[in-house]
Amino acid sequence: MKRVEGGICAVSGVKASGACKGDYGVSIIVSKHSAASAVFTSNKVVAAPVMITKDAVEDGKLSAVVANSGNANCFTGKEGMEDGLEMASIISDKLEIKSEDVAVASTGIIGRKLPMPIITDLINEAMDNLGNSPKSSRNVAEAIMTTDTFPKEFAVETTLEDGNEVRIGGVCKGSGMIAPNMGTMLCFITTDVQASSEELQRALKRAVDKSFNMVVVDGDVSTNDMVVIMANGRSGRIDEKFQEALDYLCTELAKMIAKDGEGATKFMEVEVKGAESLEDARRAAKAVVSSSLVKTAIFGADPNWGRIVAAVGYSGAEMNEEKVTITLKSDENTVNIVDKGTVKAYEGSKELVAAEEVMENSEINITVNMNLGEYSATAYGCDLSYDYVRINAEYST
Repeated sequence: MKRVEGGICAVSGVKASGACKGDYGVSIIVSKHSAASAVFTSNKVVAAPVMITKDAVEDGKLSAVVANSGNANCFTGKEGMEDGLEMASIISDKLEIKSEDVAVASTGIIGRKLPMPIITDLINEAMDNLGNSPKSSRNVAEAIMTTDTFPKEFAVETTLEDGNEVRIGGVCKGSGMIAPNMGTMLCFITTDVQASSEELQRALKRAVDKSFNMVVVDGDVSTNDMVVIMANGRSGRIDEKFQEALDYLCTELAKMIAKDGEGATKFMEVEVKGAESLEDARRAAKAVVSSSLVKTAIFGADPNWGRIVAAVGYSGAEMNEEKVTITLKSDENTVNIVDKGTVKAYEGSKELVAAEEVMENSEINITVNMNLGEYSATAYGCDLSYDYVRINAEYST
């Protein structure tokens, strides 16, 4: 497996484009007559585009995606549904495909009507510039940004067990309202693998559980999040090699979201190992990256082991405090701050000095070894800074 350039357009047969005007953007991805699957937000308040895309993907086929930024088209009632369907209709007319084969996505402010004249103009502009190039993919990634500070895209190539080379490309957006059941994030994945929609659903669910569902920026679950995958079948059959590549791609995109958390100054990767079950490992890892106290400690460069162990304790995972080991790591240093229940980083210790140095880094790895079993899981998050409050206090304006 290797990384390749081109994002979603690293896959042959895919065309894409994006256009922006002021606070609004539109992205279009075309992969005609593709097998498709998707996963969606767990929020009970569901945006119009989510409902439309659920219906569109029900038959396991998609030919295009249209996504807008700047407005979530959520809590907008009947008119919101009509606007979302109109977006799909414009695409279907221009591409001469069924409107039912067009997925729709939106991201932005909740509770405001979609400015359809602006969105329509942007759809037309993007349609005029469809292409298959790295620039086309980058335009898609940029057009769906809201509070994101950089575009997020990734692509990989791997050799399947049947000898065929397969590619997977992805773009996503997400910065705030990110919680363990996905967040205010959109992700669109293209591939040339041969697969049924059922096979894609199983593969996507496995990958999302390891990646996007293990990211926490602020603990809020969005109304709009979705991950859509389209497979045009130009390469070999889906297998475990494909799954490995999909897992890797989704994990890399998930890390980008965590690193770009609203107001974030530091990225943290939390690995829990030695758990009694996979569910326990995931619970504990999510609890640590979700903890506001851990997040503020990361921001303040404080190696506060008490906050970490407390989060593990309330996570619901089985634990024995006399067996827990906690390690902090950066590129340069590794230090045990708790060793099987014994605090090492006490006042005046060399471990505390080393831990404080680790915490000054922009990327920090926290490992919690439960020493109870053989299961592990990794979660991704960021610190909680003054700027997070400022960004969200000012967002609706």
